[in-house]
Amino acid sequence: MIRVMVVDDSALVRKVLTDMIDRAPNMEVVGTAPDPYAAREKIKKLNPDVLTLDVEMPKMDGIDFLEKIMRLRPMPVVMVSSLTEKGNETTLRALELGAVDFITKPKVEVAEGLQEYTEELHDKIQAAALSKVGRRSRNQAPDKPVVARASQRISSEKLIIVGASTGGTEAIRTLLQGLPPESPAILITQHMPGGFTRSFAERLDGQVALTVQEASDGTRVRPGNVYIAPGGRHMRVIRSGADYQVALNDAPPVNRHRPSVDVLFESAATAVGRNAIGMILTGMGNDGAKGLAAMQAAGARTFAQDEATCVVYGMPREAVALGAADEVLPLARLAAAALGAAEQAGRATRL
Repeated sequence: MIRVMVVDDSALVRKVLTDMIDRAPNMEVVGTAPDPYAAREKIKKLNPDVLTLDVEMPKMDGIDFLEKIMRLRPMPVVMVSSLTEKGNETTLRALELGAVDFITKPKVEVAEGLQEYTEELHDKIQAAALSKVGRRSRNQAPDKPVVARASQRISSEKLIIVGASTGGTEAIRTLLQGLPPESPAILITQHMPGGFTRSFAERLDGQVALTVQEASDGTRVRPGNVYIAPGGRHMRVIRSGADYQVALNDAPPVNRHRPSVDVLFESAATAVGRNAIGMILTGMGNDGAKGLAAMQAAGARTFAQDEATCVVYGMPREAVALGAADEVLPLARLAAAALGAAEQAGRATRL
């Protein structure tokens, strides 16, 4: 049984979240708190497995409280975020500080969609309970990233195709911080709702040497650029004459996700083939495993993040079980591996 504590300043939201969580046969809410001060005492007494934490609260905001938790008593935390621009930024900061995942606040006045929201909440709490807390920074500056050096042998035809879910925002940041500005173009699907991916891309753009943007339909794919799939839309890569191009659509979710990693990977298998480098990172579930296998079958070089460095070893494990990963590597080695694969392709192109 997963023991959950709900921390939110709204009594109504506390009740709604409690009712939703208690519907799961393997979860129970062992306590609630209206603010971090009350939560601190209850955490000591009740010792919950997972904490849901409101981003914006009186007395002490969620970020300050999260910093204290990760420093003094690291535990899995799922942030409950508003859809405001400020809420987006605060949530992304929470993920940098060690929160496992986040979910938007339930729209308690709208019955439609609450069942789907409940299932998503259960999934995120389940992933948090299985996560490795402490893999990411805890109120301390990260080590200066070692940037892999690109050679002139890199083929301009190469694309790096990345998929991630739980824990992926920080894994993606680590990966990109290891890549130089002359890297091949990178397309990324991270499971994230609409409204957050633009803030995520803008935040990354200021943290890495590459140019990062939320993808737009019809955008030509260029080296040195990173394209993040917009929340709520599938992203595919297609061939357009001599160029690659982003194609977005609103088709139904795949593996319960939109954007789906499988959608991106399968499009890369078709359009990019042996010029693709596929990477599946930390995440719950199996989205991306079959797509990575399709890329491998099309001649792409494929990689999976190893269990030791994953926040949740779900998606990579499913890909490895299918035999879809040519190599399983720690997160810190993936940037160099991607460039190495691009350089090999560049040499092969010139032979």
